[in-house]
Amino acid sequence: MLKERFLRIGEVLDRRQPDLTVLMERVNKPHNFSAILRNCDAVGILEVHAVVPEGGLTSDPTTSAGTDRWIQLRRHEDGVSAVRALQEGGFQVIAADLGPGSVDYREIDYTRPTALLMGAELYGVSEDALRAADRSVHIPMVGMARSLNVSVATAILLYEAFRQREGAGMYAACRLDPEQRSRLVFEWGYPDIARYLKEQGHPRPELDDEGQIVGDVRLPT
Repeated sequence: MLKERFLRIGEVLDRRQPDLTVLMERVNKPHNFSAILRNCDAVGILEVHAVVPEGGLTSDPTTSAGTDRWIQLRRHEDGVSAVRALQEGGFQVIAADLGPGSVDYREIDYTRPTALLMGAELYGVSEDALRAADRSVHIPMVGMARSLNVSVATAILLYEAFRQREGAGMYAACRLDPEQRSRLVFEWGYPDIARYLKEQGHPRPELDDEGQIVGDVRLPT
């Protein structure tokens, strides 16, 4: 790994926000799924959650720009259990919805641990998941259309979170624990080696100050 790449990986990880995430409930169009991943990477999200739609999840490389390599994806069986799991982890779950009780998205405090719940473009968030969420928000609109594309809406909500968190200094220092950061530097810098060692149950090697592996790592020939 080149030193420049090692430093770049470190810079990106030092701005990751472990307590900001997106939960996609059956977002089924590859370009929307991929665009949301790209949005998440742009604001420093470490992990996203998804309720898998029928047909599975696929990404569009031309839309994601490769960001699916830098975002961890956690899959869930249904929206309610996903919402509950996030709440048990300390997250407030904020659903994007146009129904009664929904507030302007700018009224939410996104410096708290937050998960944004986004539904499929045609159907929105399911009623059960919406009831399980803590709050619901909408983006004010004055045109004939009542809603935005789901990836665009996600971007708007995420950048409000980014604005608030940047103002609160939450991007100023690394928020990952040292072990997690070291593991991710290795996995991002040496993905093939990391995958092989994990499959074989071998420990992760140390890296020096320039990102080079310390010691010998035996790989299959």
